[in-house]
Amino acid sequence: MSEPARHSGLGAHRQPGRTAGPTGRPTDGLRHRGRARRLAAACAAALALFTAAPAMALPAGGNISPAADAAATAEYPVVLTIETVTPQLATQNGTVSVTGHVTNSGKSALKGAHAAVRKPASSKPLQRRSELQGVATRSAPRGDDGIELDSPQYALPELNPGQSQAYALSVAVSDLGLSESGVYELAVDAWGATADNPRDRALGIARTFLPYTQGSTEAQPTKVATLWPLVHAPVLAAQTFTDGDQTVPVLRDDSLAADFAPGGRLYELVDTGAKLNGLTWMVDPDLLDAAFAMTKGYRVQKPGSESSGKSAREDNTVPRPASAAADAWLNKLRAAVAKQGDQVVALPYADPDLASIAHNGADLAGMGTALNKASTAGRLTVEGRLSVDTRSDVAWPYQGYLDQQIAGIARQAGSSLVLANGASMPEPDSVNYTPTAVRPIGNGQSAVVADDTVSTLFQRDLSTPKDQSEVTQRFLAETFAITHEQPQNQRGLLVMPPRDLTANTAKVLAGALQTASDKWLTPVKLDALAQSAPDPKANTTVPSPADYPTQARASELPADALSRTDGIQQDLDTLMRVLTLPQRVRGPFSAAMVRSLSTEWRTQAPAGEPYRTGVSTYLSELIGAVQVPKKNVVTLAANTGQIQVSVRNDLTQTVTNLQLRLTSVQPNRLWVGRPEELVLPASQSVTLRFNAEARNNGPVTMIAQLYTSGPDPRPYGEPQAFTVEVTSVTNGVLYVFAGAAVLLVLAALRFVRQRKRHGGRPHEDGDQPVDDGPATDGPGGAAEAEPTDPDADPDADPDAAAGDTAGDTAEATAEKPGPNGSTGGGPAQTPRASSPDGRDRTASDEKVGP
Repeated sequence: MSEPARHSGLGAHRQPGRTAGPTGRPTDGLRHRGRARRLAAACAAALALFTAAPAMALPAGGNISPAADAAATAEYPVVLTIETVTPQLATQNGTVSVTGHVTNSGKSALKGAHAAVRKPASSKPLQRRSELQGVATRSAPRGDDGIELDSPQYALPELNPGQSQAYALSVAVSDLGLSESGVYELAVDAWGATADNPRDRALGIARTFLPYTQGSTEAQPTKVATLWPLVHAPVLAAQTFTDGDQTVPVLRDDSLAADFAPGGRLYELVDTGAKLNGLTWMVDPDLLDAAFAMTKGYRVQKPGSESSGKSAREDNTVPRPASAAADAWLNKLRAAVAKQGDQVVALPYADPDLASIAHNGADLAGMGTALNKASTAGRLTVEGRLSVDTRSDVAWPYQGYLDQQIAGIARQAGSSLVLANGASMPEPDSVNYTPTAVRPIGNGQSAVVADDTVSTLFQRDLSTPKDQSEVTQRFLAETFAITHEQPQNQRGLLVMPPRDLTANTAKVLAGALQTASDKWLTPVKLDALAQSAPDPKANTTVPSPADYPTQARASELPADALSRTDGIQQDLDTLMRVLTLPQRVRGPFSAAMVRSLSTEWRTQAPAGEPYRTGVSTYLSELIGAVQVPKKNVVTLAANTGQIQVSVRNDLTQTVTNLQLRLTSVQPNRLWVGRPEELVLPASQSVTLRFNAEARNNGPVTMIAQLYTSGPDPRPYGEPQAFTVEVTSVTNGVLYVFAGAAVLLVLAALRFVRQRKRHGGRPHEDGDQPVDDGPATDGPGGAAEAEPTDPDADPDADPDAAAGDTAGDTAEATAEKPGPNGSTGGGPAQTPRASSPDGRDRTASDEKVGP
């Protein structure tokens, strides 16, 4: 590789009277010196052709430069990167070394090019943060980027299109002309010609920032609180696996195994955070539960079974041994959070998405209850797993975006402190400095507002040296500027990285904090920042929901997903009423419900929907395990009898507090008896008999529905409809009805005839019945006996009673009663084991957990 030109004091200073052109190149009229430099660069380039073969590899060889600092153009075909600045903070009489890459992104070869550092255009530092932003947004070389130093220069070989070359430059701080402490632009450019344009010119530029200090200052250091998130998308499933007397946890995937191991994201976060002071650990309690579950044997769902909702079995899960990595990670975390000056904030269990709930589910009755339970469970879980005091009244909405609805739902959940993004609460134009982070927002709440520019630096994975150096120098520049805006006014700054903070980014943030700490920054925990006096000029207005970012709203959990999750709570409450061992279900399902609302599904939507589906389907399966088996047609072969209905319990625990109601759609044709209370042993069936009375032949629809017992009965499971076919309402019964009608007609005829006989006059003896005295009719005066009325008692009619004895013992059922069945006297339960296909059995063919 070509060597950098040696630094010499002679070349470090400009000759009097030399000026900079528009692209930072000096013009002094001494062209022979420029030609000499170009000749030397050309010789160095020729030498490099033979000595730097690896660096001269074509694109096919893979030696392409890191991501461009600025896009190449026809005028500026070279892309430069700055990958290290050493030291990151310049001091008097020191030296600054810069390394990076030069890449020819144009269409023709570079000729006689070199890389050099530019001296800042002004000896004065950049005074305001807006000036930092102006430098950061420049692209092409400009005159105000400063003047290229004659020395040091790094001679570049001839680079063909697509080829890259590393460079290294070392410059004395005194050569940069820095006059006072502050932040300066540090630029490196490439100068030379191209094969298609021999004009000597600036070919490209890279910029960064260089804080410079001449020693201690009178500025009050800024208090900085840094959030350190430990969160992960939920992995614990609602199902558990029963292995003998032990309950084994089930995970939807095994992604945490790698995360907990050395080199994994969560391992590196704890390892890096343990070396810092004054951190605020933002911990998801669900992650701690998952880690603890893995310290013992666990099972992992097979791919594709996450959304099936089936109980955990041997055929749909894979066993995993106890994880030593999870156990070591928990111990490492306990030691890290116990450091003096650190703070632990317990997020609500599973970190539910406040913004999604506020915007799409605030009217759902179960959401408020779920958030309150999640907050309480979060505090207890973190304190129990880590043995440390925690704060649990802190709301952290997605990416810190805040509006009035989110603040309201956070208040209902008991959060008195809200972490907000500075983009949600920008400062008014009248405030020309950075106010302290804390501010009151009304209703007893305070917001701690993160600096938007600083926090945005860490929103991506800083995996390349170029990105790492760029962010580090920008962070140092921004925080140095904040501290020195009002040197005597100490303020507080919140740094809010994303929830999915990567290991690379965490290390960059940690390094930047360590560089600035005890110089112009003082690390503090969140409480110290929240207790600071607010700035009266700071913005305290919470924006309206209409101002919530469109992009953030697009990733929210939809209303139908929240509604289905809310339904889980209602169904779970119903199931809890009937279980004799509700603790087996309540804990896993309550946790799974809030896991369905997790903020982490924002960035993992393809996994979130199957998880929610799996939870709701599994709960439906548990509820459906206690059911009335399907019936088709039941025959009632008499006017009275019994209808026999079975109820099956395929759970592995006894259920109680249930009743079965049998309802006739046409009670005027077929009437049934009262509801029957149930107690169903695990994995068995019972049969109930309902007295029935039919008044007509033909089909009648019946509805069998389970209900919970108690003062507020609820339907349990789905109703089961079937048909009762009444085939033998006997002729005797019909004769009774017909006989009654005949008697009524005869009685009417007799009354009419007697009225005619007496001409409408009353009987001489008013107390004597009208049909008791003698009567004459006709000229012969012969007495005629009135026809005798049939007996009105239908029991006297032998035909009317014909069907009764048969009806007393008739039973209408699609199933034969078991050996303990009753033949009369009211409903009875017959414990009986039956398989789903109707065969008798003594145990369930398939057990449904839990």
